[in-house]
Amino acid sequence: MSYTEENYENAILQLFEKLGYEYVYGSSVERDYSDPLFGSKLRLSLCAINPNLPIGAIDEAIYKIRNFENNQLEIKNSVFCDYLQNGVEVSYRINNEQKYDKVNLVDYANIENNSFIVSNQWTFIEHSEKRADIIAFLNGIPLVIIELKSPSREETDASAAYRQLQNYMREIPSIFAYNAFCVMSDMAETKAGTITASEDRFMAWKSVDGSYETTKFADYNTFFTGIFEKHRFLDIIKNFICFSKGDRGLIKILAAYHQYFAVNKALESTLRAVDSDGKAGVFWHTQGSGKSLTMIWLSKWLLANIPTARVLIVTDRDELDEQIEKNFKGVYETIVRTRS
Repeated sequence: MSYTEENYENAILQLFEKLGYEYVYGSSVERDYSDPLFGSKLRLSLCAINPNLPIGAIDEAIYKIRNFENNQLEIKNSVFCDYLQNGVEVSYRINNEQKYDKVNLVDYANIENNSFIVSNQWTFIEHSEKRADIIAFLNGIPLVIIELKSPSREETDASAAYRQLQNYMREIPSIFAYNAFCVMSDMAETKAGTITASEDRFMAWKSVDGSYETTKFADYNTFFTGIFEKHRFLDIIKNFICFSKGDRGLIKILAAYHQYFAVNKALESTLRAVDSDGKAGVFWHTQGSGKSLTMIWLSKWLLANIPTARVLIVTDRDELDEQIEKNFKGVYETIVRTRS
């Protein structure tokens, strides 16, 4: 008996359920098929996450995430990524007094205060009618599109899944304004990438805990457990996705698994050093490992979580100096370059 795409889809759905995600059969949900958001879940989640804000503030935040000023997908996705990571700025009136605040789309501190849903057969209609294999929703927002191909069909593979994702972006682009990243898989090969990534930039996730031992038998189970465990999934969304300004416009970057685990280990060492002798150790990079991006992820967390933190980068070549400055300027507005 062959292992069909349907069998594989069910196996992935069961994996999500083991991770604590609620399963929803898309065809059973009464909704507007032209709406990319799971509207009822979104409103309920935002009210739960922001209990001290009036409903008017919640509605303004929902209005903002539904209506973007720019029509270019990469720019809309960049704006939404900022909302996702930092909250949506809103204003409202109480007793004739104007108030300003932020509506958080995710509760990063209290994981179970969020809604984690996985769904299949979720139809969406825009330029044409499409139905992605699996969608992972966070608080009613379709953050991850997963496209599968049958492990037993020789004529299709993970590359066919990538081409299908590109087709979705042309035919139902609105849903990708909210996309954190995409997944393509044929069971033998499972990779994640962003809306701007070429196929060769989609990457495997080979560990569930960052240890070398777990990379030896990396498979689709390792991939989905490694990324979608709830705490790690929120950590990736909050701290390991950024945009860089390339020659052809905005480039969205998702950290590779080795960058994610290396940065978190470095952060643990740094926090211990702050509370002790100030010695955090050495971060060893190999050629081609994405060292400048790893420095960005590390700096991003330090600057956001340690108020007194400052980052000083010392290089030994002008070429490297220019490369790192370019990468950092794509993420941070305030970069000061000096020479000895």
